[in-house]
Amino acid sequence: MSDLSVLYDAPGPRARARNWLYTVLFFALLALVLWWVLSAMADKDQLTADKWRPFVDDSRVWTTYLLPGLLETLKAAALSIGIALPLGAVLGIGRLSEHRWVRIPAGVVVEFFRSIPVLLMMVFANQIYAQSTDIEPEIRPLYAVVTGLVLYNASVIAEIVRSGILSLPLGQSDAAKAIGMRKWQVMCFVLLPQAVTAMLPALVSQLVVIVKDTALGGAMLGFGELLNQHREITANYGANTIATFTVIAVIFILLNLLLTTFASWLEGYIRRGKKTTGAVVHTGATDDMGFDEPLGKH
Repeated sequence: MSDLSVLYDAPGPRARARNWLYTVLFFALLALVLWWVLSAMADKDQLTADKWRPFVDDSRVWTTYLLPGLLETLKAAALSIGIALPLGAVLGIGRLSEHRWVRIPAGVVVEFFRSIPVLLMMVFANQIYAQSTDIEPEIRPLYAVVTGLVLYNASVIAEIVRSGILSLPLGQSDAAKAIGMRKWQVMCFVLLPQAVTAMLPALVSQLVVIVKDTALGGAMLGFGELLNQHREITANYGANTIATFTVIAVIFILLNLLLTTFASWLEGYIRRGKKTTGAVVHTGATDDMGFDEPLGKH
């Protein structure tokens, strides 16, 4: 008996026939919807060669709009990641503290900023910077975008770190304490190094979210990131909206593919270099985990 047969009964001839029928109907419906969408775009002259030619023949669309927008996206994402990762690690470790005066404030900060939409934090930060600081209006959207991304994603990363550490067997910390290691040594030299590989998939997913969420600043604050450049391109190259969005989408896909590919290589490299518990913290797992107890009491 195979392992799969334990989970569900193997389909019989009629069930297999129905599955094939459903599959054929689904793809037929999908093809019909795709044909309708393409026909509608063709009726609006969005599929003509003239709409796509600027991205091939005119280098200015890249040097003036797309590449500068991509640079702003990478700048905001890099700043946000560079600040959110260590801040999230500190908050996540703080939530595992045995001291209530550390654990409770860290938990309040994490739950508060994790519950607020990141766009609202960007808008709020932009207003604070406009009314309370001397930051130049040209770079103020960058500061607001980074602030919103850091506050939200540091809170999410804190839960990823906490979940990754709590996924380790209890014997790890017990053995370290038995040989006389202090609490900070147990965390820094035993738990965190082993939890890194368990946290990597969820961390990478969150980093991809950071890259994509930079587009929110362009939509609401006028931040000159990649997606925001579609306004200038469509205004100067004949209202080629579909072509512009398609090219920008491909750039985002390639950018995030590079990030996930690098992370997969890094995860494999770390796993080959040391033994791990095999635990993995998946995206969304932190929303379902309700542990609020300190490290030494779970």
